[in-house]
Amino acid sequence: MAGPALLATKAALLLSDEQARKRIGYAAAAVFVPLVLVVAFLLSLLSGTTQHNNAAVDLVFNGGPVPTTMSAEYSAQVYAMQDCLAALDNAVAEVNSQMESGTLDGAMVKATFFSLCFGGENPHLSAEEARAFVDCFVRYETRTRTVASGSDPNTGETIYTEETYTVAIAVDLDTAYENLVDAGYPVTEDLETNARAVYDRIAYGADGDYTGEIEYGGARMTELDVSQFADPNTKNAEDLVAYVTQAWESGWGYVWGTFGQTLTESLFESKLQQYPEGVGNYEDFIRANWLGGRTVDCVGLIKSYGWLDADALTIRYGTNGMPDIGADAMYRNATVKGGIDTIPEVPGLAVWHSGHIGVYIGNGQVIEAMGTKYGVVKTQLDQRSWTAWLEIPYISYD
Repeated sequence: MAGPALLATKAALLLSDEQARKRIGYAAAAVFVPLVLVVAFLLSLLSGTTQHNNAAVDLVFNGGPVPTTMSAEYSAQVYAMQDCLAALDNAVAEVNSQMESGTLDGAMVKATFFSLCFGGENPHLSAEEARAFVDCFVRYETRTRTVASGSDPNTGETIYTEETYTVAIAVDLDTAYENLVDAGYPVTEDLETNARAVYDRIAYGADGDYTGEIEYGGARMTELDVSQFADPNTKNAEDLVAYVTQAWESGWGYVWGTFGQTLTESLFESKLQQYPEGVGNYEDFIRANWLGGRTVDCVGLIKSYGWLDADALTIRYGTNGMPDIGADAMYRNATVKGGIDTIPEVPGLAVWHSGHIGVYIGNGQVIEAMGTKYGVVKTQLDQRSWTAWLEIPYISYD
């Protein structure tokens, strides 16, 4: 078998031939993506392959300065891919606005695109191309609904009419990959594996197997308690900290698409159908660890506080002015935010990187719904890959 240096040399010679690149086309790009990543990093950083891939993912998804040791071509590739992911974020937001329940897993959409196209020639996505790519992850269904269209001038009674509308429904990942193949994207088994590894890193912060300091909460509890809230009648930063601290102390688990409900068998079955990959891949673990307790996903931890009815001690979907949006949309909607190196000492701020969000509770600590394997945990701010802080738009920081 050829050694890494020989492979890198052959790949570099191949990629330097413009006609060869054009003949290879998109299909061969899928085969050579892992090799291209290695070559690019060998030429730029001269360090290990795993570190290369991790560095590429972190730079593209989380931003930050590109090391001066990287070539101009590689730097251009990183910035171009960041523009592509921004276009995908916008397209995912458009699709989510057409969904009646849940949200599309934008992190998987971007991880798949990254695995397909990083290292290719001049990656670029127009708004239309981004939407076409995202559409591979959903199907569309026409439905009818009854709406008030006015009132009878004689009787004053409301007049109702039927209208049709289109709903987006997430498909399972196998179907999405089949759609991508039909659209001309060469999905292979190796690419699927790479996309999953990229997804785990951006969703959970480090390959799905974080090794930094983690503090787990206490015994699993389902009771909600607002006795420590400063003002239960408003949504404020101080009470957000009290709420997520209680979730941590109560050992809340993590299930994609949940927002503080008790994970009953029926709710679990509905999430298995809704997210056959993000939930289905962890079915045995969830049954063994989280079934019967309260669960959230990362942004669901924040939304569950926003949707909490403090009087009834219930969580009511979509209430109190907090919309059902993902972590990236919450960051985009924030008007007060900044780079993580400028975070003020304000407990209740959110901390964010692409696809993931947590709550800063002060003293360099964060409470976050970290992932299926972890649940709601307490971590150190400087040990995670957060890139920005923000005031959550639907929370008071007075």
